[in-house]
Amino acid sequence: MLMQPAAKYRPFPVIDLPERQWPSRQLTQAPRWLSTDLRDGNQALATPMDSARKLEFWQLLLRCGFREIEVAFPAASQTDFDFVRLLIEQNHIPDDVAIQVLTQARSDLIDRTFEALRGAPNAIIHLYNATAPLFRERVFRQSKAEIIELACAGARQIRARCETQQDTAWTFEYSPETFCFTEPEFAREICEAVAAIWQPGPARPMIINLPATVEVNTPNVYADQIEYFCRHFSQRSQVSISVHPHNDRGTGIACAELALLAGADRVEGCLFGNGERTGNVDIVTLALNLYTQGVAPQLDFSDIQQVLEVVTRCNQLPVHPRHPYAGELVFTAFSGSHQDAIRKGFTERAEREETLWQMPYLPLDPLDIGCSYEAVIRVNSQSGKGGAAWLLEQNHGLQLPRGLQQDFSRLVQQQTDQHGQEMTHHALWQLFCQHYGLTQPVRRLLEAESHSDDKGETRFKARLQQGAQPVTLEGKGNGLLSAAVSALRQRYDVNITIEDYHEHTLGKRSDSRSVTYISCINARGERAWGVGIDNDVARASLQALLNAAHACLPQESSSLA
Repeated sequence: MLMQPAAKYRPFPVIDLPERQWPSRQLTQAPRWLSTDLRDGNQALATPMDSARKLEFWQLLLRCGFREIEVAFPAASQTDFDFVRLLIEQNHIPDDVAIQVLTQARSDLIDRTFEALRGAPNAIIHLYNATAPLFRERVFRQSKAEIIELACAGARQIRARCETQQDTAWTFEYSPETFCFTEPEFAREICEAVAAIWQPGPARPMIINLPATVEVNTPNVYADQIEYFCRHFSQRSQVSISVHPHNDRGTGIACAELALLAGADRVEGCLFGNGERTGNVDIVTLALNLYTQGVAPQLDFSDIQQVLEVVTRCNQLPVHPRHPYAGELVFTAFSGSHQDAIRKGFTERAEREETLWQMPYLPLDPLDIGCSYEAVIRVNSQSGKGGAAWLLEQNHGLQLPRGLQQDFSRLVQQQTDQHGQEMTHHALWQLFCQHYGLTQPVRRLLEAESHSDDKGETRFKARLQQGAQPVTLEGKGNGLLSAAVSALRQRYDVNITIEDYHEHTLGKRSDSRSVTYISCINARGERAWGVGIDNDVARASLQALLNAAHACLPQESSSLA
């Protein structure tokens, strides 16, 4: 890289637009959408789609709700020509859908394009030619007047051909390609000349497409260019202004959104942003951005995984795991502080029975696009106490008290630090069960009985399975757990005290099982937790106590029979 890039590169000029209006506007409705996946997106593939993959993609676009679809550049290849014919001849085009095709301003290509469209019910014929100084001077070596005449000749031919094929409802679209680095006045001048030939109106619809063919400036400059054009074009009310942003600077989505604020009516783009170089604008992200602002996008991405599967299969291109809304990891939090905020957000939402979506770190409810909450929190070495607690609550109904969350988090941290990988839900549950005595407890409660006298003293007796032999415990206290602690002290000669106790049911039915969490502390100040689950809350509490007490016992006592 150059130390002084100004010696090689120069900034593209901004536009003088006093009193611009777009910065104070807000998007309140969806634009007209055009998918160009089957044309522009297809041309950008190393292995272009065959007819079978194109047809599968076409059917996906219809299911998503697209009513304008650019299907081919018919004069570019026999495959594209044949696909247009297939759609028409096999009646794949619904009555309310218009197919769009692209052609350069060349007489032979225009004729070939009309051959492909023969019998189409609704068609948009899209004419383009490059208008920027870079192309006029270095590629075509033509004057402004010659560039205008090229576009006008194409427009005259297209109008004449449309008038001879009146069984099709025609819309004419013109693009001053390379608009974003064309002089604003010249872009307006050439569009005025083309519109004068087509004479747009209700009976003769017209689209003027103003593409960011290659991004050369910041999105605000593109918005200024769109607003300037909308202000000064003489037949603005008779045409639909469309934009076709590319993503060379990584700001294609911002360009599209600001262009809509600046007065554009329509957006051309691809699902997940496929296209030449860094791609076209991503319609999925644009649509769901609107959705999260309460604006109906008029497109249906309620099964985003199916959309993802079809697009990646047809394009043979992956979608990045952190692609907005659709990537595998976009709803996932590994960070402990993020997990804690999300968990508290879901708890608050449930307690308040809220309809309005207000969730830390999640601008969109995953359920709205067919995703589950399963991937929202995943646990690795970066996770905190909230992550593991969330997974146990979501998958097993456990509501861990704060102290147990902290204790289990330390255990999870040790495990993930050892192998350096994410811990699966299954592995997390197995670790919890083994450590807190839910599977194969060292001391398993077989039976227990207790009764209280008239002085409030409770006598307790229990039989445990410890190793191969049963063990009997007896004790007394001012309640069931107090008596059980007394029995443990006597049997194992250990000083333990219950420090914390929590319980809840697993479910809302009257016959739901109960879960109890107990922490004990010994004479050395060592703390341990145990968990018990049973149909009877007393048995759950006793088993939780036994599990916690086991960890507090001296090593030599833990194997006493």
